[in-house]
Amino acid sequence: MFSELQDLSGTFSVADIVLSLVISFALSMMVGYVYRATHRNVSYSQSYVQTLVIIGVIVAMILLVVGSNLARAFSLVGALSVVRFRNAIKETRDVGFIFLVMGLGMACGARFYALAVIAGITICVIILVMHKFNMFQLNVQRQVVKVQVPAGEDYTQVIQDVLIDFTNEFELVSTESIRGGALTEVFYTVRLKKGREPGALVEALRDRTMGQRVTVLTGYDQTDL
Repeated sequence: MFSELQDLSGTFSVADIVLSLVISFALSMMVGYVYRATHRNVSYSQSYVQTLVIIGVIVAMILLVVGSNLARAFSLVGALSVVRFRNAIKETRDVGFIFLVMGLGMACGARFYALAVIAGITICVIILVMHKFNMFQLNVQRQVVKVQVPAGEDYTQVIQDVLIDFTNEFELVSTESIRGGALTEVFYTVRLKKGREPGALVEALRDRTMGQRVTVLTGYDQTDL
């Protein structure tokens, strides 16, 4: 029985396996450190960075398994299709890093070592340069204003009168019923006038809404809501 078993790894040597996995691990680690160094928002996840490293090595292993065999490729696609990811990706940038480590893992698994190393270093340098010079930043700081008012009463004009006084522009984003319908919560995006402070805006809104809760989120473009 056991004499009929075959070792199908003859298409690559032990040296190929070690080199592919080691290079993919090293490049994935480099990508992980670049991600950590360039991360701006408050939702940094250590497990996400560790997952990047794991993905890079696993993809390299998968490419070694698949090789040029189409039957194996289709069988792996079917097996991996059962995997479901429950956590939502908060930034499109995070998706880019996942594709980066997958691409590097594929290059290592296909034994294009020079391509993997050169492409990995080049892309990481590009990421660091964009982070260093803050490329494509829109120098317009906006705020999110969240106001709670009693349900059944129209405070729209009262709120907007305050916003006209404190902001250059504002836009209603959403209106939501909370506390079992006892309160209505409205969201605005605003641009504060020069010299106006968020604290003063909060106090003005509280005075006009009978002391209801008011929240101002500053720089929400860099904050995970």
